[in-house]
Amino acid sequence: MDTLQIPLGTSAYAYLEDISWNEYESLLKEAGERPIRLTYDDGKLEIMTMSFEHEWRKKTIGRLVELLAIVLHMPFQSGGSTTMKRKLKKKGLEPDDCYWFANAKRMRGKKRLNLKVDPPPDLAVEVDVSRSVLKRMPIYAALKVPEVWRFKDEVLHAFLLHADAAYKPSSHSAVFPFLAMVELQRFLDKSAAIDEGALAREFMAWVETEIKPRLDGGRKNGKKSK
Repeated sequence: MDTLQIPLGTSAYAYLEDISWNEYESLLKEAGERPIRLTYDDGKLEIMTMSFEHEWRKKTIGRLVELLAIVLHMPFQSGGSTTMKRKLKKKGLEPDDCYWFANAKRMRGKKRLNLKVDPPPDLAVEVDVSRSVLKRMPIYAALKVPEVWRFKDEVLHAFLLHADAAYKPSSHSAVFPFLAMVELQRFLDKSAAIDEGALAREFMAWVETEIKPRLDGGRKNGKKSK
């Protein structure tokens, strides 16, 4: 197979079949740190460079995740688009963003992700704004990612992994059980019309005035009921 050569700054797409695991890993090394997404599923490989729209959307969603955790003092570890793969499953991909919350301390200071010993991220973000042959959700399921936020057709949905190894849509996040996805959607709907800094400040103010009191009220009620 020819060596992967995708110049930076260009739009590229390729779909290949009969690709061995060793060839896939060689392509990962060849891609290096370039903004290229390689999706591998049992011999099938999709190679894609990311559009401006894709990168802007994922950055916006990721920023909201991080600001929410910061304002609420929730420990987390970000993983960005680090490659997640399992040879035994013959599957691998790069999420658009990913985060550890329950296992944040365990992942702190890591230089490599090895899903044979490391836990999968608690949350992955998937921005679907371009055509794709391979279905990525079954790959996330095989890698046992418990929650995926998928942005498609201008709407952000939460999908939770169930015991039957299938994702089911949920109105609320599992990582942030106090948060309805429609609440985040309001800010995403505004993101094309206002400055990113202004959106971030408005979101943080909303978390302070709406989410924090909601959580504090729940804690107080919990104490009273004991």
